[in-house]
Amino acid sequence: MGPMISDYEYLDQDYPSGPPPNRGVWWRVVGWASIAMAVVLVGTSLAAYATYRKLEGNIKHEDVAAQLGGKRPPKLNKALNVLLIGSDQRNGANAKYGRDVGERSDTMILLHLSPGGSKAVGISFPRDSMVQLPQCTSTSGHAIPAHLGMINESFNNGGAGCTWHTIETLTGIRIDHFVKVDFSGFKRVVDTLGGVEICLPKRVADKASKLYLSAGRHVVKGEQALAYVRTRHGLGDGSDTDRIKRQQKFLGAVVKKATSNGTLTNPSKLLGFLNAMTKSVTTDKDFTVDEMKKVAGSVQGMSAGKVQFITVPWGAYAPDPNRVAWRQPDANNLFAAIRNDNKVQASTPVKKVNLQPSQVKVQVLNGTTTPGLAGRAGDQLTARGYQVGKVGTLNGTRPAKTEVRYGTGADQQAAALAQVVPGAKPVAGQDTPAGTVDLVLGPDWQGLKSASASIPASSAAGAVNAAADLCSDKS
Repeated sequence: MGPMISDYEYLDQDYPSGPPPNRGVWWRVVGWASIAMAVVLVGTSLAAYATYRKLEGNIKHEDVAAQLGGKRPPKLNKALNVLLIGSDQRNGANAKYGRDVGERSDTMILLHLSPGGSKAVGISFPRDSMVQLPQCTSTSGHAIPAHLGMINESFNNGGAGCTWHTIETLTGIRIDHFVKVDFSGFKRVVDTLGGVEICLPKRVADKASKLYLSAGRHVVKGEQALAYVRTRHGLGDGSDTDRIKRQQKFLGAVVKKATSNGTLTNPSKLLGFLNAMTKSVTTDKDFTVDEMKKVAGSVQGMSAGKVQFITVPWGAYAPDPNRVAWRQPDANNLFAAIRNDNKVQASTPVKKVNLQPSQVKVQVLNGTTTPGLAGRAGDQLTARGYQVGKVGTLNGTRPAKTEVRYGTGADQQAAALAQVVPGAKPVAGQDTPAGTVDLVLGPDWQGLKSASASIPASSAAGAVNAAADLCSDKS
């Protein structure tokens, strides 16, 4: 995976042309709650998980299989991808926030858990992203034609199943489960933690959000916590982007509180926390408590420091300044890095060579009978910044293991590439062009070693570190 930011960081970017509609605030709040729930739920060691089977009765399930279509991205490894969706459903406990009919979403985050619990990345998809939406089936059963539109239309028109299908189609990433969270989930996660600390740079008296607090540190709960994350004119520069960063910091404080007060290690506290959270979630029918138990067991060594959140790289959408477009090739490089995540492999030490990936020209040749292997390896190399040329099938004898071969004058480049290819030792290649390196994939190929370049650096703008002193940043 890519560069793991120190401690627990959230990576985001600002909207290029002013704030989106106010409704997005509530949906983002729900999104923060869904992230906190998912990270805690899947990242905790639950030795006595059998006692929590009663949680199954709290969770609502939806069967979305029919909406996913027959042609889906292949599952390339044992990583787990969970789609988190924030819903603005207004019935029941959420009726106090309005009487809108139906439900919509502005929060779509793909939580990617690396095999063995080594790392996790949450990819946020801006709701104003203009994308080619695939054909989908609505919740009422009628077909919705493919068209250009905002990405959140997928949920508005077809619910969680349509959003799932849309994200898979756009990214090529196989999604395993979804979790939908409503408004009340945000308050519940804060209240079950006993409140979360915030720090105000000045006194706030905001009639719109009903937030009234003095400057300095406070512990907020329930409606007061909601008011803090949704206030716009009471704090900062009044922009929605400033408010988003504040919400990110709040989520960081939630995670810090959960990992420091014994909630995750005390069975009684954890049961209370999960009992409150599961009452606010809807998942696919296969994401049962038993399945969550398996996930928890696989990532129980994960700590907050191994998790980062990234927004899909974006820029202004030329036809409409109120919309955004994904910036290419950065977005596709990010998706390729996520698709090709692999376990860290043991390797034979090689001499350290200080060359940038962009200085290495690579041809990728599939020396196995596995179809598509060279293409996936090429995507992974491209995501790390290598100059990838020919991608195809090896002509000649298949190697017993993966090899790094170099042409005339490319021995240093081969040594640099070998540093990220498990078990590889550079050798001269008789048919390798001068100045070029051949990566010949053998039956042992499982992917590149984890390296700091697998998540594009362009995705890391605007980092917010949750471990920092809350009062050190006066925004």
